[in-house]
Amino acid sequence: MKYEITARGAEIILEDAFDLKNTFDCGQCFRWTENADGSYTGIVRGRQASVISENDKIIIEGADSSDMENIWKVYFDLDNDYNAVRKELAELCPEVCCAVESIDGIRILAQEPWEALCSFIISQNNNIPRIRGIVHRLCEGFGEKCGSGYSFPPPEALADLEPEDLSGLRAGFRARYIIDAARKVSGGEVNLEKMYSAPMDECRKELMTITGVGAKVAECTLLYGLHRLEAFPIDVWMKKALATLFSGVSADSLGRYAGIAQQYIFHYSRLNPKLVEVNMKE
Repeated sequence: MKYEITARGAEIILEDAFDLKNTFDCGQCFRWTENADGSYTGIVRGRQASVISENDKIIIEGADSSDMENIWKVYFDLDNDYNAVRKELAELCPEVCCAVESIDGIRILAQEPWEALCSFIISQNNNIPRIRGIVHRLCEGFGEKCGSGYSFPPPEALADLEPEDLSGLRAGFRARYIIDAARKVSGGEVNLEKMYSAPMDECRKELMTITGVGAKVAECTLLYGLHRLEAFPIDVWMKKALATLFSGVSADSLGRYAGIAQQYIFHYSRLNPKLVEVNMKE
């Protein structure tokens, strides 16, 4: 995508689908808040920003060229042609064409790895409003002031704490998992930086040495925090979608963009009456 810097900020000229609501509200992130005017406010890598869609442009208010090159270009995956991705997925696995065509404009955000890991630990057996609340209290209690909010606390800020020190988060059993993750990441036992390029199976194995981190949280961390687009998180909905609507479809059949396909399949499954009926009966 191309962009230009104006007095208002950075204006991304849309040559590819990019829908803010579909991207921020699809369950991959928990730190963006929708405002009354349709804009979203969030904090990324210690920088607060407001983003709005207007007239085939995405405007990042106050951002300059340095912000674009060092933060937003990567974070919003602007160099990836999602129209081409959708075409490739449809050709590679025709069975998912209906899902690929069901929603437009979702982009996989390149979040900070530790934030993604911690957020998806919190997400276990939880709903989005509660996840957002716990993440907000974690940042407010242990992060640094950033604009009108707080930055995400680094693992070093939590590693010397005990689970009971997080009681104010109301995170329940997840507090123990957060502390264990902070200690292993800050101590180097779990090396997130190397996971940008290390073999996927090696990354999964290392992430799952953290107490409470299973296959889904590991896969979410790889996809949403390390931008490993071949990662393929599977939860209850996805299992039922694959069994009921997409028999025979797997991460292997979806190739290098399996993680993007997962978002399309997840969205399609939530809208499909047949699958909703299956879930309601259980």
